[in-house]
Amino acid sequence: MGRKLYVGNLPYTVTEEVLSAKLSEFGRVESVKIINDRDTGQSKGFGFVEMSSDSEAHAAIDGLNGTDYEGRPMKVNEAKPQERSRGGGGGGRRW
Repeated sequence: MGRKLYVGNLPYTVTEEVLSAKLSEFGRVESVKIINDRDTGQSKGFGFVEMSSDSEAHAAIDGLNGTDYEGRPMKVNEAKPQERSRGGGGGGRRW
């Protein structure tokens, strides 16, 4: 199991500091990144948290996944590796 977690269905008002404090109940938090909309700067309601060990990450998943956070059921699971698309798909006509 990896130490990086996906944390979703968050209130749009949550900050990285608040999320870090919430997950620190389960172990040491190495980093927190809430994803924001690039145009508006508003939170997209999810982020990524890196815990210092696999056991702490597992404890956070067991302790928080599905629990209520300001009226929303949190989604906490192992982050999947980011997939990058290679090359552009073109889309125009070739003359």
